[in-house]
Amino acid sequence: MSPGRRPARLKIPFFSASSLFLLFGVALAVSGVAAAKDGPATKVHKEGFCAMSGQEKKSFFGAPLPVVYNGPAQEPTADTRKQLVELCGAKWSEGDVCCDNSQIASLSTNLKRAEALIASCPACKVNFFDLFCTFTCSPDQSLFLNVTETDTTSSGHELVSEIDYFLSPTYGEGFYDSCKDVKFSATNNNVMELIGGGAKNWQDFLKFLGKKNPPFGSPFQINFPPKDKLGKDMTAMHNAPKKCNDDDVAYRCACMDCPAVCPILQDVDEIKVCKVGSLPCWSFAVIIIYSIGLIGLGGYLAITEGVKYRKKRKDNLRLLRDSDPEYSDEDDDEGAVTGAGLAPEPYRQRYILDVYCERIFSKIGECSAKFPGATIGISILVVGFLSLGWLNFSVETDPVRLWVSPTSDTAKEKQFFDDNFGPFFRTQQAFLINDTGPVMSLETLSWWFDVEQQVRRLMGPVYHDTLENVCLNPTGEACIVQSVTAYFHGNFWELKPNTWKDQIRTCAEKPGQCLPDFGQPVRKQLVFGGYEDAGDVIDSKALMTTWVLENHPEGSKEVERSMDWEQMLKNRLLVFKDEAEERGLRLSFSTEISLEEELNKSTNTDAKIVVISYIAMFFYASIALGSTTMALKNMLRQPSKTFVNSKFTLGVSGIIIVLMSVSSSVGLFSALGVKVTLIIAEVIPFLILAVGVDNIFLIVHEFERADREHPDDEVEDNIKRSMGRMGPSILLSATCETVAFALGAAVGMPAVKNFAIYAAGAVFINAVLQVTMFVSVLALNKKRMDANRIDCFPCLKAPVPDAECEDHEQGMVGSLARGHGCETGFEESEEGLIDQVIRKSYAPALLKKNTKITVITVFLGIFATALALLPAIELGLDQRIAIPRGSYLIDYFNDMYDYFAVGPPVYFVSREFNVTDRENQQELCGRFSTCSSLSLSNIIEQERKRPEISYLTEPAASWIDDFMLWLNPSLDQCCRVKKSNPEELCGPYDNEFDCEVCFENRDPGWNITLYGMPEGEEFMSYLKVWMDAPTGETCPVAGKAAYSTAIVPDYERNTISASHFRTSHRPLRSQADFIDAFAAARRIAKEVSRTTGTEIFPYSKFYIFFDQYATIVRLTAGLIIAALVCITVVASALLGSIKTGLVVAGTVAMIVTDILGVMAIWGVSLNAVSLVNLVICVGIGVEFCAHIARAFMFPAASGIERAKVKFRGRDARAWSALVNVGGSVFSGITITKLIGVIVLAFTRSKIFEIYYFRIWLALVIVAAAHALIFLPVALSLCGGEGWMPLQGEGAGLESDLLYRRLPPGLEHDFDESDDEEESLRRVR
Repeated sequence: MSPGRRPARLKIPFFSASSLFLLFGVALAVSGVAAAKDGPATKVHKEGFCAMSGQEKKSFFGAPLPVVYNGPAQEPTADTRKQLVELCGAKWSEGDVCCDNSQIASLSTNLKRAEALIASCPACKVNFFDLFCTFTCSPDQSLFLNVTETDTTSSGHELVSEIDYFLSPTYGEGFYDSCKDVKFSATNNNVMELIGGGAKNWQDFLKFLGKKNPPFGSPFQINFPPKDKLGKDMTAMHNAPKKCNDDDVAYRCACMDCPAVCPILQDVDEIKVCKVGSLPCWSFAVIIIYSIGLIGLGGYLAITEGVKYRKKRKDNLRLLRDSDPEYSDEDDDEGAVTGAGLAPEPYRQRYILDVYCERIFSKIGECSAKFPGATIGISILVVGFLSLGWLNFSVETDPVRLWVSPTSDTAKEKQFFDDNFGPFFRTQQAFLINDTGPVMSLETLSWWFDVEQQVRRLMGPVYHDTLENVCLNPTGEACIVQSVTAYFHGNFWELKPNTWKDQIRTCAEKPGQCLPDFGQPVRKQLVFGGYEDAGDVIDSKALMTTWVLENHPEGSKEVERSMDWEQMLKNRLLVFKDEAEERGLRLSFSTEISLEEELNKSTNTDAKIVVISYIAMFFYASIALGSTTMALKNMLRQPSKTFVNSKFTLGVSGIIIVLMSVSSSVGLFSALGVKVTLIIAEVIPFLILAVGVDNIFLIVHEFERADREHPDDEVEDNIKRSMGRMGPSILLSATCETVAFALGAAVGMPAVKNFAIYAAGAVFINAVLQVTMFVSVLALNKKRMDANRIDCFPCLKAPVPDAECEDHEQGMVGSLARGHGCETGFEESEEGLIDQVIRKSYAPALLKKNTKITVITVFLGIFATALALLPAIELGLDQRIAIPRGSYLIDYFNDMYDYFAVGPPVYFVSREFNVTDRENQQELCGRFSTCSSLSLSNIIEQERKRPEISYLTEPAASWIDDFMLWLNPSLDQCCRVKKSNPEELCGPYDNEFDCEVCFENRDPGWNITLYGMPEGEEFMSYLKVWMDAPTGETCPVAGKAAYSTAIVPDYERNTISASHFRTSHRPLRSQADFIDAFAAARRIAKEVSRTTGTEIFPYSKFYIFFDQYATIVRLTAGLIIAALVCITVVASALLGSIKTGLVVAGTVAMIVTDILGVMAIWGVSLNAVSLVNLVICVGIGVEFCAHIARAFMFPAASGIERAKVKFRGRDARAWSALVNVGGSVFSGITITKLIGVIVLAFTRSKIFEIYYFRIWLALVIVAAAHALIFLPVALSLCGGEGWMPLQGEGAGLESDLLYRRLPPGLEHDFDESDDEEESLRRVR
C-alpha cells in the first residue's frame, strides 16, 4: 500500500533528556569529569541549605555548569525574584533561593522550548516547570539533591558532573501521568515520544530526562535513585503534582491530553453475527427448514404409499368376490385407466397473444426466405449505419470513473478534496527482504545507501528530471525520502563500524535525535519490518524505502514529468532486484505507474485467451449445426454428400450475425456517449455468442424438423412454419434477457450500468438479426443443398452416383426432385445421438415418479445449501488478484501486508464552517478547557482508543488547537510580528525593539479557556500570519509546514471554506479491514456532524474504491429480485400461464442462488466484477429455461403423440419439450459455452480465472442441470395448463400422420421402444 497524502513536512526539534527541554538551567557542553574529592560534595543535608548555586564555564568553548555550593540559601535580588516568579509561579514570591539571575535566564530559555510542546496541558506544564524550578532554585536543595561527582575549573571552583535527585514515587508517578497522554498535533504523536523517549512508566521517564548525552542531551548525569537509597538527613522531594483532570479548571487538561476528562462515547451498534455454535443463524435456520421439509415429504410419501398399499390389498380382496356385481362394476372402471393415455390432453383453445406472435414471426420468416438478398442487404446497411458510432468509441480505464458513480457521495467528496487540498502525493516504495534472517548487515547497508544515491541521480528518459525536480519538498531543504538512510542524511560514513547497531537502535527509538534533511522524524514502523517478534529493529527482516513525489492534476505536464522519472525508477529497480538476489536478498517494489501498467499486461493476456475461446466456440457451432444430417454411416456411405450437407457456412454466418449485433450495440451507444469498459469488451461477445448460438441451433433444428415432416413443401413454407414455432420462443428469451439486463442501467456504478446498456442492446439487436438475416441465410443454404452444391464453395456441385437422379436434377431441383425420389441429401437422415438419448432413455427415466422425487429433493437440498452459504461470501477485490501471474507487484503487495505496519491516513473534512465564531471553534478544538466534550477532536481522540471498532490509531492533527497555542505569548519565539506591520512576522535576527509578541499585553490575555481569543476579522488576520509562519526548533506549532495545505481560508467573507483534521487508520491487512475501516469512518463522521451541527465527511485515498461495498449487497439483491419479477411478468404474459412463469422465475432464482453458493465455496468474493457476472447468470439462466418452458406450454402435436403411454398430462408435455428442444439446449448453449469456458482456464490472469472462469463454469453446469433436469420435473408437477398449437397439429391421432412425421428409419425405433408402445400399436 502506498502511503497516502501527508501534510507538508515540518521540522520538529527533538528535545532529548534535559538538553533543549530543561537543561536544568545549565549549558549544553561539559568538560572532563572527575570523582569528587573527600567523598560526596554535598555533605550537609538540612533545610535552608543548597547543593549548588550559580554557574560557570570550565573553558572558553564550554557551556556553564552548576557550581557546587553546600551553604545556606540566599535572598535573591529584586530582578532575580521578578524573573523567578514570572517563570516558576507565585509561590516563589518570597523566601530564600539557591539560584542566581544567570541560572534563571538559562532555565527560562530551555523551559520555554519545552512549553511549546506541553502548553496545551496546564497540569503537565506546571509539573514540568515545578520539577526543574525546584531542582534549580529550591532553598532546601540539600534535602533531595546529592552531588556525587564533580569537576574542577581552572579557578578552583567545583562544577557538578553527576548528581542524585530524590523524588517521592507519588510525585514521580503523578508527574508522568499528567504528561503521558499529551499530544503534539503537528506529528500526530504523543509528546512523550519527544520528551521521554517513549517511556512507559515514570521511572523510565525520569531516567530518560537525566541521561547524560552531550552535546544534544544533559551535560551531566542526573540520577533518580529509589527512595530506599536516601542518605542520612535526606528527604525525597514530595511536592503535590497537579492532575490532568484537576478540580481546578486552571490546571485541567483537555480530552486529547487527558483521557480522564473525556466523554464516554456511546457503544457502537455493531452488526453482530448471530450464531448457533459455529453456524450463522441464517444458515442454521435454512438447514432446519429444509430438514423439516424433507421429513414432511418423507412422511407424505410414506402415508401415500401406505394408502396405496391398503387400497391394493382391498382391491385384491374384492377380486376374490368377483361374483358380487357391485365389485364387478368397480373393476370395470379400474380397467379403463389403462388406456387413459391414449386420449389426448384437453388443451385450452388458442392463446390469443401467442397466435399473434406466431403469425407475425411466420410472416417475418416467409418474407426473409422469399427475399433473402434484400433482407441481408438491409440488415448489413442498418448494422453499418449503427456501427458508425465506433467513430466516437472510447474505453474507460480510470478505476475511479469505472467503479464509482459520479453522483455518489464518495465521488463528490473526492472531487471536493482534490479541488481544495490538491491530489494525493505520488508514492514509490521498495522492500528489501531477507527471507532467512535479519536483513541488515554493514555490507548490505553500504549497498543500499549506494542504491538510494543512484536513485537520487536518476534522470527521466524524456524530460531528464532528477528526483529533486519531481519530489515533494515542502520546506525547500530536501526531498521526502523515508528510509533508514534518512537517519544519517544519506551518508553511509556516518555509520561507525563498531557502533552502527546502537546508532540505528537509537534513531529508531528516538527519531527526533536523527532528524533527516527534510526535518520530519521518521518513525521506525515506516522503515523497519518484521522485527516485532524479536523486539529489536536490528533483527528486522525487511527494510522499507518510500520516495514521495509531488502530484498534480491529471493530464498536466507536471504529471507527465513525474511519470517519466517513475518509468526510469521502475527500470532501475528491476536491475537492483537482480543485484539483491545475488546477495541472497529479495527486492520488491511498486511505483505510481506500476499498477496500471501491470493491469494492462493482464488485459492483453486476457484478450488472447478470449479470442482463442471465441474461435473454439465458432468452430464447434459451425460443425455441430450439421450434426443431424451428417450421421457417421451416411458420411461413409456417400462421402460426397458430406460436403453438401455440411452447415459450416451457415454456422459461420450465425457467428458473424452475433458479432454484427455486438458491433451495432457498441456503435449505437458509443454514439450516445456511453463509454466501453474492459468488462464489456471481454464479456459482451461471450454473452451474446452464448445466447445467439442457442437461438441458431433452435431455428436450424426446428427447420429440419419441419422439412422432414413436410418434405414436399417449398423452403419458404417450411421456414414460415418453423419461425412461427420458434419465433415466440426467441421473443420470450430475448425479452426476458433484455429486460433483465436493462434493469442494470438503473445502477449508478458505471461499470455495471454501461455493461447493462450494451448487453441489453446487443441481445435485442441479435434477436432481430436472427429472425431476419439469419433466416435468409438459412433459406439460401437450404436451396444450395437442394441444388447439390458444396458447402463453402457453392459454385461447385457434388458428384451424384445415381444417373437417374442426375437426369432429374437437370430439369428440376429442390422439392420437385425429392418428389421424384431423388434425395439431394443423404438417402437416410438419422436422428442425432443426443436426440436419441433424450427420447429413448433420458426423458422417460427423468419423468418417473421416483426419479422426480429424487430430483426435487436433491435440487432443493443444493438450493438450501447455497442459501446457507450466503453469509460466507466475502466482499472486496484484492489487488493481487487483478495482477497477472508472475508480476513483480505480487511480491510487493505480499510484503506490504506482511511488513508495513502503518495504516493509511484519513482526513475528516469540514466545509463552509465559520470557525471564526467562538461556538464553532469549540465544536472543533480539543486542547482547551471550554472545548465541547463532543467536539471533532475529542470524538476522534476517544474513537482512537477503541481501534478494534473505529480503526483509528492516532489523534487528530487539529489546526485550530495549534493555531490557538501559537498565539500563546509564553512561546515568545512563535507569534512575533513587526510593530509597524502586524501581518509581517519577525525573523530570528530582527531587532527586538522593532517586534512585539502577540497577546503579550492584551486584555484579556491568552488563556486555556479561549475567553477573549480572536474571532471574526481578527481571527482571519492572525490565521493568515500563522499559515505563513515557518516551523522550527523555537516554534514547532507554526502552521506553514504542517497546515498550509489543510485550510482553505476565505478572507473576503471572513470564514473557512474548507479544512481537514488528519489522523490514521490502523494497519489494514485484508479487504474486510478496508471495508470496515471505511464504514467506521463514515459512522464517526456522521456522529461528528450530528454533534457539531455542520457537515463533516471522512476522506482517504482508498475510500473511492470501497464505496461500492456499502451498498453492493443491497444492490445485488435488488437487481436479482427486480430481474426475477420482470421475468415472471414477461414469461407469464408470453406463455399464458402464471404458474409456468413462476416456475421459470423460480428456476432462474435457484440457478443464481446456487452460483452464489459456489462463489462462497470457491473463494469468489462479491464486487462489481462478480455483480456483472451475476447479472449475466440471470440472462443465461433465462436462455436455458425459456425454450423448454415454451415447448411445454405450446407442445408440438407430433411430440405429444410420440409420448409413451404412461406419460399423461403435464408429464407428456414435459417429455415432448425435452425431446423437441432439449437437444438444442444441450448441444447449442451448454456445449458451446463449456468449450469456451474451458479455454479460459489457461489464462495467466488471476482475476479472469476467479471471476470469469469459475463463475462461468459454475453457470454452465448449474444452469444446464436446472434446465435439463429440474425444470422438466418442476413443470411436470406444477406447470400451467397447455395451449393448443396455432395450426392444430395435434388434432388427430391417425397413424399415417404420426408415421409421416417421424424421420425415415425411426418408425421401428419408435415401435420397439417398450412393451407399452407395442401394445398401443396393436390397439391401433
